[in-house]
Amino acid sequence: KQSCCVAKSVITQVCLSVSFCYLVVYYTHFYMVLQINEEVNDQPRGHAAEECKSSRVAEDDRNQPAYCVTDVPPWYLCIFLAIQHYLTAFGGIITIPLLLSEGLCLQHDSMTQSHLINTIFFVCGLCTMLQVTFGVRLPILQGGTFALVTPAMALLSMPEWKCPAWTHNASLVNTSSPLFIEVWQTRMRALQGSILVASLLQIVVGFSGLIGFLMRFIGPLTIAPTITLIGLPMYNPAGAKAGTHWGIAAMTTLLIILFSQYLRLIPIPVPAYSKTKKLHTSKFFIFQIMPILLGIAVSWLVCYILTIHDVLPSDPAQYGYLARTDVKGDVVSEASWFRFPYPGQWGMPTLSLAGVFGIIAGIICSMAESVGDYHACARLSGASPPPRHAINRGIGVEGIGSLLAGAFGTGNGTTSFSENVAALGITKVGSRTVILLSGVFMILMGVLGKIGAIFTTIPTPVIGGMFMVMFAVLTANGISNLQFTDMNSSRNIFIFGFSMFSALAIPNWIMNNPESLKTGVKEVDQVLHILLTTHMFIGGFLGFFLDNTIPGTKRERGLLSMDKDHLEDSSNTCGGEELYDLPFGITSRLSSQSWVRYIPFCPWRGHRFQYKSEDCDMSQSQKNEHSTGLTNDSAL
Repeated sequence: KQSCCVAKSVITQVCLSVSFCYLVVYYTHFYMVLQINEEVNDQPRGHAAEECKSSRVAEDDRNQPAYCVTDVPPWYLCIFLAIQHYLTAFGGIITIPLLLSEGLCLQHDSMTQSHLINTIFFVCGLCTMLQVTFGVRLPILQGGTFALVTPAMALLSMPEWKCPAWTHNASLVNTSSPLFIEVWQTRMRALQGSILVASLLQIVVGFSGLIGFLMRFIGPLTIAPTITLIGLPMYNPAGAKAGTHWGIAAMTTLLIILFSQYLRLIPIPVPAYSKTKKLHTSKFFIFQIMPILLGIAVSWLVCYILTIHDVLPSDPAQYGYLARTDVKGDVVSEASWFRFPYPGQWGMPTLSLAGVFGIIAGIICSMAESVGDYHACARLSGASPPPRHAINRGIGVEGIGSLLAGAFGTGNGTTSFSENVAALGITKVGSRTVILLSGVFMILMGVLGKIGAIFTTIPTPVIGGMFMVMFAVLTANGISNLQFTDMNSSRNIFIFGFSMFSALAIPNWIMNNPESLKTGVKEVDQVLHILLTTHMFIGGFLGFFLDNTIPGTKRERGLLSMDKDHLEDSSNTCGGEELYDLPFGITSRLSSQSWVRYIPFCPWRGHRFQYKSEDCDMSQSQKNEHSTGLTNDSAL
């Protein structure tokens, strides 16, 4: 009876949360339809000749956002869209502390897991506000980065940091004992110190302008194996969690696939209102907006039904026990309503030289991915391509975010979230005010202790099913970077194939033969162990070295296609470079100072006029080439 009551309490809170999320997105769509219809009806009617435009112009109009970067939507629309962005980032952010919990020996300490979840949401919200206000100033949300998960797990898998055997047995773990607390906090402090030192490199690279120099040598053949090898080695934790009950895990995976792929274009009719049509029905694509949340909620509900009817075993030693919803149910009642994360909450960070080098490898990968996210975000939000000073500032602020994450003790850093960039293309709302408000909501969710506690009660096989989808998409996302290269080239095939295979073979041999790396210097052995067991470092390094040393044209390497996409982003924008200026009139105050031109992260008026003239010359030459092409086609 007690377990049923606990399970009912947990599932009630989950159902209320999912119902609230549904209502939020439901009314978001309702108000968006109402607002857009009113704006369209308020516009004066033009002549028939003006309505008959070419299909190309119509397509461009459809791609234009309803609200640009500097626009401020109505307050109710800002609130609903901000919560929607929070829900979009939910799956990716919550995955990171759940992954790290095993390396930190916290797999049987649900309360500390909830504290980690609260902390990472709090820091991500804080970093989002910093990025939108002082960073790149685009509507881009900051979240945890999987690029740091791999080196972190490599650090925690070293012999001196492996969890004691007794921490794997739930019956032997006393979460309040000083011995257990010291076990996991020493590992967290070592991880914190590595992140703190490595983030200083990102701050220097960003604010010094070195990121622009480095991006000249980092092409798709470097990015593709690096990102691919972030997700590919995660088959082990994903399979381990899914293996606790393959039936529940398979159901979760199939539901997420069903919602995100098969049902994403199937709308649900919802009521809407306009001046012309009055009250009518409109289309609401709920499966496209939050497929992961729906898949988890349905599987969670099924586990609850199986628990209250005792279909799942109640013996911890039997297969399927971790699929019960009452395994961690007491953590919700024990968690406090409010908990404020603070720097140094796990103690004074310690320094690990090996961990620093491993985290640096992940941060370099994160920086390259963020630059691509900036350009994609600018294109989807209707802004001009970000100038150099904005990119430098964005990378620098991400470094500050990783510094804060290390100080607060999330066990991770921060980066731009690609999932939320893609959401801009769905909502057509590119206002940075919405993302700023989303950061406020993330801070509030990080303060509410009960919210983090609820998320820790997700059954283990449900998490495994979610991992199966998320890491598969992350792996494919890395491979998709090869679309810019010429994969008919034997050069590119060799570079990518050799980088991938070596990145799988070398770490596997090192893990099976840990005693083989003996140089006589302990610190050197630790650094080599971390780097040579981090798949993405080996794949990214080999791809970088071979791509820059083996002869090949820019078109063959994919650099020409990336430059072409950058130029195409300049068309159909609804804002100039002024939107990247520093806030609170800082740019106007500094514009009269000549020394500003030497500061890589500060906008300079003369620099802007210079590049405007260059852009005009470039666009004029493109027009001439376009007209020449039309003449040749006509002659043919």
